[in-house]
Amino acid sequence: QVQLVESGGGLVQPGGSLRLSCAASASLFSFNSMGWYRQAPGKEREMVATFTIGISTQYADSVKGRFTIDRDVAKNTVYLQMNNLKPEETAVYYCKGIRYGMDYWGKGTLVTVSS
Repeated sequence: QVQLVESGGGLVQPGGSLRLSCAASASLFSFNSMGWYRQAPGKEREMVATFTIGISTQYADSVKGRFTIDRDVAKNTVYLQMNNLKPEETAVYYCKGIRYGMDYWGKGTLVTVSS
């Protein structure tokens, strides 16, 4: 069973930065796509940033220019660098991978943006 484990969440002030990590138990090359999603209290889960291996990267319009998705294939880890965070971006951030037609989700990491 493939596992995705997020880390790096926490409390940050508005305008601050955080870097989230998603460690996969399988090679990143075996995933067709990997990405980050978030779910704020009382809201639906939404895409934040995704990439399709060797093809393209997509970002939600609200995070373009502030968030960057990246990966270290040697460590089987995907990152989300988040800069200039806003209070409305308080949410549980989830890592998702698509591998051989199946969706895999991590359990999430909480990001709280507050002064």
